Amino acid sequence: MIVLGIETSCDDTSVAIVENGTKVLSSIVSSQIKVHSPFGGVVPELASRHHLQNIRYVYEEALKLAGITINHIDLIGVTVGPGLLGALLVGLSFAKGVSFVSGIPFIPLNHIECHIQSVFIEHGEKIRLPALAFVVSGGHTHLFYLNEKREIKLLAKTRDDAVGETYDKFARMLDLGYPGGPLIDRFAREGEPSYKLPIPKMSDGSDDMSFSGIKTFLLRTIQKEGEDLNIKDLAASFQKTIADILIDKVKKFERDYTVKSILLTGGVSANSYLRKRFKEEFEDRFFVPSPEFSTDNAAMVASLAYHKREEKGEFFQECFSALNF
Repeated sequence: MIVLGIETSCDDTSVAIVENGTKVLSSIVSSQIKVHSPFGGVVPELASRHHLQNIRYVYEEALKLAGITINHIDLIGVTVGPGLLGALLVGLSFAKGVSFVSGIPFIPLNHIECHIQSVFIEHGEKIRLPALAFVVSGGHTHLFYLNEKREIKLLAKTRDDAVGETYDKFARMLDLGYPGGPLIDRFAREGEPSYKLPIPKMSDGSDDMSFSGIKTFLLRTIQKEGEDLNIKDLAASFQKTIADILIDKVKKFERDYTVKSILLTGGVSANSYLRKRFKEEFEDRFFVPSPEFSTDNAAMVASLAYHKREEKGEFFQECFSALNF
């Protein structure tokens, strides 16, 4: 089965063609980093406009690279949330249009679940269930439990900033540029974790996470130390603290659930230090997608659409039966 995937949940316009859930025939991503960099973050209205400008071209390039036409497609998968509403509407409207004209059915998909699926594209045969899956990105920091049937249960989430958002805001405090993740990661490689950052805990005893206190600590430290600030050491301390929080959260739920695999995905999973720490801690039980499938991409959307159709029988015969705004 050949599946067309469409992803426009934030600022990346992506279309991919995937065969039988794992063979990626093409994966095209049009980045908007240059558009949003002057603002230090994603501007929703600009993102929507550029999706409108780019999606037709990205779609045609994906088909061209795969060496097929729309007549070879059996199913369409499209992200419908969570994400920026205007951006999502572009992808959904395009998917509905292609479905209506071609008669190809489509499946609407959850963006976070697509990120979990990204790990299965490359490591599906090795992953043993049950598993814990951490989705860590610019907009999400969620820990899930996957049982033997791959049914998903949310265990913990951030109550304020996501980890990726915290990276971007830290980089903005230092006037390093956008996106902040790769920049902070680069500085941290040459630093030592000499700063002691706070480890937030919920006053109500919840297992949820919070990163706003860390952000406040970073800002006050930068203001207090001024020119004496060691940026590399602060970056290294920040990365260590983030890794400690995420790994400790996984360990906590390992004691409460039967777990055979640990999955890390989302844009922040491309971070070299975070990958290293998780690998050291969980060894052969740890699985993470390649960087190209860590950030927002349509290959994970197409792969999940295939899984839903084959394993769960989810199917939408008519394009307008799925979601109407």
